[in-house]
Amino acid sequence: MNQFQFTALPPLSLYIHIPWCVRKCPYCDFNSHVAREALPESAYIDALLNDLEEELPRIWGRTVESLFIGGGTPSLFSPESIDRLLCGIRARLPLKPGLEITLEANPGTVEQHKFAGFHGAGVNRLSIGVQSFDNQQLQNLGRIHNSDEAHKAIENAFRAGFENLNIDLMFGLPGQTVAAALADLQTAIDKQPTHVSWYQLTIEPNTLFHNHPPVLPDHDTKTGIFRQGQSLLENHGYTQYEVSAWSRHGKSCRHNENYWRFGDYVGIGAGAHGKISDASQQTITRAHKPRHPKEYLRSSGSTGSTTGVTLLRPEDAVFEFALNRLRLVSGFRAGEFVSATGLPYCAIEAFIDTAIENGLLTMNNDHIKHTPQGWLFLDDLVATFLPEN
Repeated sequence: MNQFQFTALPPLSLYIHIPWCVRKCPYCDFNSHVAREALPESAYIDALLNDLEEELPRIWGRTVESLFIGGGTPSLFSPESIDRLLCGIRARLPLKPGLEITLEANPGTVEQHKFAGFHGAGVNRLSIGVQSFDNQQLQNLGRIHNSDEAHKAIENAFRAGFENLNIDLMFGLPGQTVAAALADLQTAIDKQPTHVSWYQLTIEPNTLFHNHPPVLPDHDTKTGIFRQGQSLLENHGYTQYEVSAWSRHGKSCRHNENYWRFGDYVGIGAGAHGKISDASQQTITRAHKPRHPKEYLRSSGSTGSTTGVTLLRPEDAVFEFALNRLRLVSGFRAGEFVSATGLPYCAIEAFIDTAIENGLLTMNNDHIKHTPQGWLFLDDLVATFLPEN
């Protein structure tokens, strides 16, 4: 297969991982750790900025187009710490004017003065992990907040000046009916967020739910929830642009879109992952940081702060491009594959032809898009692009 030949580099984002939370949710397989003692906020901010210093030679001269602070529960940190972090980033990297800066927040760990402080520090997009407005379901999910706190958190976010707000919501919860799921979704819509991340609860390995699985709705019920929920969101002015993401016009999550478009991103923080294209070396490199916060803090500023460095093969890039890009409703153009991967279109052409023959993709001029069947069986479509195929 052809080697990489970048004539230009894809957009660059920055992801920052703050790994602590109050309680580990039974469905969560993210790199999160229960805060059992006072958080080392100052030391961790120092470590993040040292981490970024180590990354600078790989991205020198490139502008960051979006920034996302995830976790864990980043809102456990003080606004002063977030302000110091963002000031440190601004001093080290060129940032696109008006770039999207997202911070994840938990309704059970935030108060109005914190929201105002985050907004004052420069955060302009808040993502609130509500998951459900039903108190019984919140207990089922092991969440530390209740419905009233969820409502208040959203109201406080708007009051603090956030005009770009995402609500995270789950469906397919234990014993959930179609009517209950749609009522939950309607409650989120009534809050008038600019963005809704609405996704199905799945049971992941290495979680409490995997070892003690709850009774979830059957396939027909989950299908009914999703189809009716799609219509509900569309009828209220939300457009689906990704598998589990709906937004008002112009309010899609730019940071996540960069992932799905196979853009580049630097990852700093415990367990953070990064993907960087290099035009001088004609390579794509993936790397990640030590997962445990204590190990991450120990390695800060040393050569051991980056682990698991992998050079992608062209066939890996073809699959990863398809894995990510086909999550977007819009599909992609042939030229977008070339610019994102540095590979010629012929590197993916045979896979596209197979998917078209199988009725999973269509191609109109150079625009490649899912058929209804391809969207319905997205996993099968993506599997078409595996290297062994």
